[in-house]
Amino acid sequence: MSPTNRCEAPMNVLVDAGMFTDRGGWIFDSQFEAEMGAPYLLAHGLGVPVADARTTVTLPEPGTYHVWVRTKDWVPSHHPGRFTVTVGGHTFDREFGATGRGWGWEDAGTVDLAAGESDIVLHDLTGFDGRCDAILLSLDDAPPPDGAGPAARRWRRAQRGHCAQPRAAGEFDVVVVGGGVTGSTAALAAVRLGLRVALIQNRPVLGGNASVEIGISPRGEISALVRELSARHPDGDLVARDVLDAEPNVTVVTEHQVYGVLTEGRRVTSVDARDTRTGTEWRFRAPIVIDCSGTAIIGLLAGARTMFGHESASEYGEPLAPAEHLDEHHGHTLMFRTRDNGTPTSFPEVPWAQAIAKDYANLSGQLVEPGVDNGPGPAAGRFRTPDPEVRRRMLVPASHFWEYGQWLDPYTHGEEIRDHLLCAIYGTFANVKSVEPQTYANLTLDFVAYVAAQGEFRRYLGDYVLTENDIRDHREFDDGVITNSGPFCLHYPIDETYDFRLRDWKWDTRDGLPFEVPFRCLYSADIDNLLVAGKHISVTHIAGSATKFMGNGGQHAIAAAAAASICLRESISPRDVGAEHIDELRSVVEKLTAGSDFPSESTQS
Repeated sequence: MSPTNRCEAPMNVLVDAGMFTDRGGWIFDSQFEAEMGAPYLLAHGLGVPVADARTTVTLPEPGTYHVWVRTKDWVPSHHPGRFTVTVGGHTFDREFGATGRGWGWEDAGTVDLAAGESDIVLHDLTGFDGRCDAILLSLDDAPPPDGAGPAARRWRRAQRGHCAQPRAAGEFDVVVVGGGVTGSTAALAAVRLGLRVALIQNRPVLGGNASVEIGISPRGEISALVRELSARHPDGDLVARDVLDAEPNVTVVTEHQVYGVLTEGRRVTSVDARDTRTGTEWRFRAPIVIDCSGTAIIGLLAGARTMFGHESASEYGEPLAPAEHLDEHHGHTLMFRTRDNGTPTSFPEVPWAQAIAKDYANLSGQLVEPGVDNGPGPAAGRFRTPDPEVRRRMLVPASHFWEYGQWLDPYTHGEEIRDHLLCAIYGTFANVKSVEPQTYANLTLDFVAYVAAQGEFRRYLGDYVLTENDIRDHREFDDGVITNSGPFCLHYPIDETYDFRLRDWKWDTRDGLPFEVPFRCLYSADIDNLLVAGKHISVTHIAGSATKFMGNGGQHAIAAAAAASICLRESISPRDVGAEHIDELRSVVEKLTAGSDFPSESTQS
């Protein structure tokens, strides 16, 4: 889609992250746009300063321009992410990202500039995740509005010359929100049932936690469609985009963040998404929406009821549930990998990271390559020998043992969670090298993800809530349409010494047999045209620890796509499909899930 959406020319010149034509070694990071207000450039050099980011802007008139830089000091006590800014050949005499505070505009000062083109350069000083959202060149000294609220959004829209209303992106039969394995499966199933589909993904690649950005392989009940989509290219990227692009009736839209919906009564009539690179806003219309975001974003925007945290034992009578309801969730994980560089390799001092890592010096649980995780890693000092007091299960080199954020709001503290895990990995790496400097002289960081593998968010309330007991007892449902597989995979957070490590982990395989998921768990009880698939279906936290696996999400997605086709043909709601067309729904799902594999035992969630 064209990024042009101009209404009027702005007086100031706003240069945001998406406008840098040469990013050098800086990464375009849009994953926290909703919580901090915009995407930004990230100098993710693993301790080695990255190449300069550059762009050229055209100034409407000459003058003395006041320059503002929006950035963040992400470890305020130490300022690890520092950089300089050059505008029109003038390098400002200060290091940005060292204010001792979070996101905000820094006053760089003034510079005399001629009309016409001027170059802007970001120069990284540390390689430790400096970040720059935008630079404003203004002929007055009024500070720009800050934050992610409506006023700041309106101001940015005006500066970029975008209209107040979203542009029409098209009319579709189904809008699928979320391009992970679940969403990609929903889109593929829907289009093969003859529907016109829009798939909206907020990342540049498809696959979610299985994508090349993170690298976990789908587990659970693996259907033929999931196998088809989750094969990998040599670089680790999933083939999902190629598969969907070969379908003429699928429109795949990446790097678009869903931020709004329109509703009429109990129906969602359109989904609004913002292009994270250009700021252009688009409106996607469809009579059916399938939310595969994993965050329940459509329900939250539309006012649907959701569930959050750990239900207490008294709520559903689940044996594994805690005594009291806990507002805690399955946290986030960062994947990483080390390697022997073949020659001595230094690493900067990182006291700000070691404050988080403390003395921890065990780098096990690595991503060997995309699709192969839980790899061993170097350990130093007392961490070389397993602690006899630690349960054997916790000695597994599991990637997901690096986990944080369980007591933080995953919607508003995502960046804080990611940054804490970055510190844990950098600090642990520094400890390993310093505790045994000769042994690990050649050790270097080969890969540290800047995108976290996301854990648990809110879950929809459907017409039925699946529980632990339903799964253990293999309850048969009148509207059972799919099977899921896998154990109860429960993470117990925050080791008493190292808060970025799990305290304990339960891998309860039950009897190892698949279990039914009723169709009533796959739609919102409150929105009449909203189907759901993935980790946020209508389940308790305990049941969700089994249904959350990506292969299982693919099963939900197939059932949701099949239901969407019946809804459209009959002009009925998902609830009506379950009540009046369940046999037909089962038949369609059976054809689409043909070739499902029985899952093998695994130690990764």
